Amino acid sequence: MYNLLEIGKDWFKERGWQPFDFQTEAWGAFLSGFSGLVNAPTGSGKTYSLMVAIALEFIRNNPDYKTKKNSGLQAIWITPIRALSKEIELSANRMIEGLKLPWKVGVRSGDTSLKERQKQKTKPPELLITTPESLHLLLGQKGYPEYFKDLKVVVADEWHELMGSKRGVQVELALSRLKSLSSQLKVWGISATIGNMGEALQALLGDFYLPGKYKIIRADIEKKVEIESVLPDSLERMPWAGHLGIQLLDKVIEIIKQSNSTLIFTNTRSFAEIWYQKILDRAPEFSGLMAMHHGSISQELRSWVEEQLHEGKLKAVVCTSSLDLGVDFRPVETVIQIGGPKGVARFMQRAGRSGHQPGAISKIHFVPTHSLELMEAAGIREAIRRKVVEDRIPYIRSFDVLMQYLITLAISNGFEAEKTWEEVRGTFSFSSITDDEWIWLLNFITTGGDSLRAYDEYRKVVVRDGIYKVESRTLAMKHRLSIGTIVGDATVHVKFVSGKYLGTIEEYFIARLNPGDVFWFAGRNLEFVRIKDMEVHVRKTKRKSGAVPSWMGGRMPLSSQMSEMIRLKINEVVEGTERDIEMKFLKPLFDLQIQRSHLPGKAEFLIEYFKSTEGYHVLMYPFEGRFVHEGIAALVAYRISQIQPISFSIAMNDYGFELLSDQPIPIEEAVETDVLGTDDLMKDIQASINSIEMARRKFRDIAAISGLVFKGYPGKPVKDRHLQSSSQLFFNVFNDYDSHNLLLLQAYEEVMDFQLEEQRLRRALERIAKQKIIITHPDKPTPFAFPIIVDRLREKLTSEKLEDRIKRMAVQYAE
Repeated sequence: MYNLLEIGKDWFKERGWQPFDFQTEAWGAFLSGFSGLVNAPTGSGKTYSLMVAIALEFIRNNPDYKTKKNSGLQAIWITPIRALSKEIELSANRMIEGLKLPWKVGVRSGDTSLKERQKQKTKPPELLITTPESLHLLLGQKGYPEYFKDLKVVVADEWHELMGSKRGVQVELALSRLKSLSSQLKVWGISATIGNMGEALQALLGDFYLPGKYKIIRADIEKKVEIESVLPDSLERMPWAGHLGIQLLDKVIEIIKQSNSTLIFTNTRSFAEIWYQKILDRAPEFSGLMAMHHGSISQELRSWVEEQLHEGKLKAVVCTSSLDLGVDFRPVETVIQIGGPKGVARFMQRAGRSGHQPGAISKIHFVPTHSLELMEAAGIREAIRRKVVEDRIPYIRSFDVLMQYLITLAISNGFEAEKTWEEVRGTFSFSSITDDEWIWLLNFITTGGDSLRAYDEYRKVVVRDGIYKVESRTLAMKHRLSIGTIVGDATVHVKFVSGKYLGTIEEYFIARLNPGDVFWFAGRNLEFVRIKDMEVHVRKTKRKSGAVPSWMGGRMPLSSQMSEMIRLKINEVVEGTERDIEMKFLKPLFDLQIQRSHLPGKAEFLIEYFKSTEGYHVLMYPFEGRFVHEGIAALVAYRISQIQPISFSIAMNDYGFELLSDQPIPIEEAVETDVLGTDDLMKDIQASINSIEMARRKFRDIAAISGLVFKGYPGKPVKDRHLQSSSQLFFNVFNDYDSHNLLLLQAYEEVMDFQLEEQRLRRALERIAKQKIIITHPDKPTPFAFPIIVDRLREKLTSEKLEDRIKRMAVQYAE
């Protein structure tokens, strides 16, 4: 093994590199037969910690390796985003050339041409870079065991990202079958730091997770991150979301000018469109030197942006999480984050895009969209100081993904129930699956279950000689088109009238436009011409935009670790021990909060109650993120209504929530009767929220993933409203007549676990129970209350009316 490691070290030396200890440790563990997980910061060479090991093992096992051609598929490298594929391919080819391996590297994703896929099928590359969806498509082709017969290793890159979604379950299920095809298979993951690293490894390895069979390789590299907040010239005493950011535009442009290349991260695609246009309006000299990158822009445009970044030809790129993950753009000097990052890990990941080489300092400029977001910068700095980082919660018992997987196996060679049951039970996600649940699943895909037995189209799978198979070619084709777990609202293609493809926009946005309307997309002012066959035809225009596309699901809640850090920072202000520049800058705002109400320390919980022309307001500030606040607000509203019949409108942000009523609210009595207690919590939550409606919305995605509804053919998707009505119909039938349906039960569980974050909600209430509750009666809205009130108004008013009204309110309430 010593000589083998020297081969790797020599190649590093030829490149002018020196391998880190974690890299050589990973090489050694891999060559000794271990599976495991590599944990290292961005830009430290994680890719080569495993890629070189894969090559060294091939060299060891094949003394004639320099002349050995067409060795079959040796390694699969799973990546969560297509933008990563190119970087991994470049790294692999660099290594293959340096070590003189006669290997081919293939990329298989949604962007791979049909011709290239056929080529890969007949002559597999030795290293295949692919996505979870494409890997399942390979398992859905006839004769797949032959295709995978030479496979030695599967690497799940950015495993922390995959694990926190149903795509992680897809990976687990694919591995369960690949392990049975190769007894020698090794499974490795690459992950940024997360709070539950052990659980992450367990989720990846499943029944491979045995003492003495795996290793966690941690890089002993301290990544230095420097956070510099962009402070406004004056402090807004009445902060509101989305207002302050654009006021700092000139300062952002100055940062861009002082750097050769800058990535400007926004939290949503809509913000990316807005900032791109605003920067160009203010600094037209950036035209041709600035680009935009987000997931709805066409692959061709995204690839062009990535190439220009590689070559150092772009001054700035406005982007979203589409450029979060390990893409190595060395020319990037500066990173700017617009808006609160909401999580430590996400912020660190983005900061790591600058100084993206070992030993370099990663500097990130933070631009708040309202004053209170500056607390998040201080909180991040504290989290880095304390080495606090979020957990990623793995999905378990996602029966929609399992149902899709079983039909994937059934459209290829078919599957044996007993063998597949053992494989599935060996995964982390389905380790708790019972015999009865397995039988229910098999019954559902073969007969449609109790509810759909009368309809032939739901008898998808037939059993022949103990093999479960799909015999209908039409059904098999439909299933292949539906493989995947990323479900969004129906999208339509955006094309110039001349035919050039620009990207996708959600159907609901386009439905609001009339011919002649102008909107921003892909960094252009576009005039809507017509919609035809699910295509939006547009032309360029010099007229200014009146609309910006918004995509669903863009707003991330504050993580529990960030929540804790922000409460800590506020407590420092209460104690007079604040040291962060952001908290010192916010001191006049905190002073106004104290003057009008109270600033809660760590042992206190603040409730504000006041009357305005709108009605009676109760505001509470758990600082636990909008999802938890949605649950607590509904719970408190329900419990107050048990004291006195009363109806509320509810608004929330990441810091607190508001209950508004046209009647006086008995808040003191409510607090005395333990309105924030945990007794009967589950029962009261179920009674307080419209859990049926929430589950119905969740079920729409579950119905699409499980194959109950078909989303349509390429270029001819089923209309959004038809999908909605189809999934609602299934939900109603199951809810009324099949209450033990696993897909139905899953919808309710996902509402509690992921929408209301029930465990986190419970922990928040337990914390509040130990705090002293302080109720104040301010004369007018406080700095903490104002942004929540604005968010409520945002839902009711057009953007022009909203801005005018808020400015008037801000002046009125700041006095």
